[in-house]
Amino acid sequence: MTNTLRLSVLDQSPVRQGGTARQALEETIQLARLTDQLGYTRFWVSEHHNTGTLAGSAPEVLLGRLGAETQHIRLGSGGVMLPHYSALKVAENFRLLETLYPGRIDLGIGRAPGTDRLTAHVLNPQNTFRDEDFVDQLMDLRGFLRDEVIPNTVHEKVKAAPFATTMPELWLLSSSGQSGLFAAHLGASFSFAHFINPVGGPDMVRLYKERFRPSDELAAPRATVALFVLCADTEAKAQELAETLALQMLKLETGDRTSIGSYDSVRDYPLTPELRARLTYHRQRMVSGTPEQVHAQLTALATSYGVEEITAVTITYDFADRLRSYELLAEVFELAPVTLQVL
Repeated sequence: MTNTLRLSVLDQSPVRQGGTARQALEETIQLARLTDQLGYTRFWVSEHHNTGTLAGSAPEVLLGRLGAETQHIRLGSGGVMLPHYSALKVAENFRLLETLYPGRIDLGIGRAPGTDRLTAHVLNPQNTFRDEDFVDQLMDLRGFLRDEVIPNTVHEKVKAAPFATTMPELWLLSSSGQSGLFAAHLGASFSFAHFINPVGGPDMVRLYKERFRPSDELAAPRATVALFVLCADTEAKAQELAETLALQMLKLETGDRTSIGSYDSVRDYPLTPELRARLTYHRQRMVSGTPEQVHAQLTALATSYGVEEITAVTITYDFADRLRSYELLAEVFELAPVTLQVL
């Protein structure tokens, strides 16, 4: 079976029932080591706040550790929620990472809160969630990353340290498509979050490509799509993983903030007709099955999106199932394993 797609990872450091945040972060580190060896292209980590179900609240900190644990895979944020921070500080964080691990750092930028509105306000009381403010931040961020000298602006006197010969790749992330237009205007890469919104993504990627304006960093549009992927040795196992994850999404949607549990803990979850309809919707956010089934589904999805790279988000109760899913994906897509040196 010939591989025509690059595969990448978005990991959210999930904390399972009975587990701890420390355990979740250690599992993220172990997964990064594995996918580095298996030949995945990127390993991104997410940013979430005020939640006990996901342990990754500071991508820039976690990436520093992951860089020391890996050798080839690109590392990035999926993403940094820019409205919470100053553009200068984000630029410096990622220039530092790029200096430590040159040619391996992606700066993925989002504008969603990554939390509830109250927590977002506490993170940045000045955040008004206005598009205009976000665009201003993006322009400042790009200016700091490029060392631009813009007369009569702060960029004339303030530079982002450390001074480096390379810069991280800039990506904009979106589940609505609006940031795809921003990415097109800036000449940046674009990643659509199908795992958040399974509706309309191909049209949004198409619009990004149509509106794309080449930049010094990127001559042609580059897009990826991220979605939940659950691959297992058998259809029955894959079905259990998919049902468990879909029910976890449903529970979160209905205000149940408990961490993901085992299949046995959710198999008898009471479902009204309305909840069953929502469950069907959540299943659209994922692809699941045996390796051959997942290969066919991801290939078709990539064709509909017009992309050459898929980012897999995998959350399971049992960490061994998460590792196995990525192993099976690498095998069926014939990724080239990397021989790692002893660090």
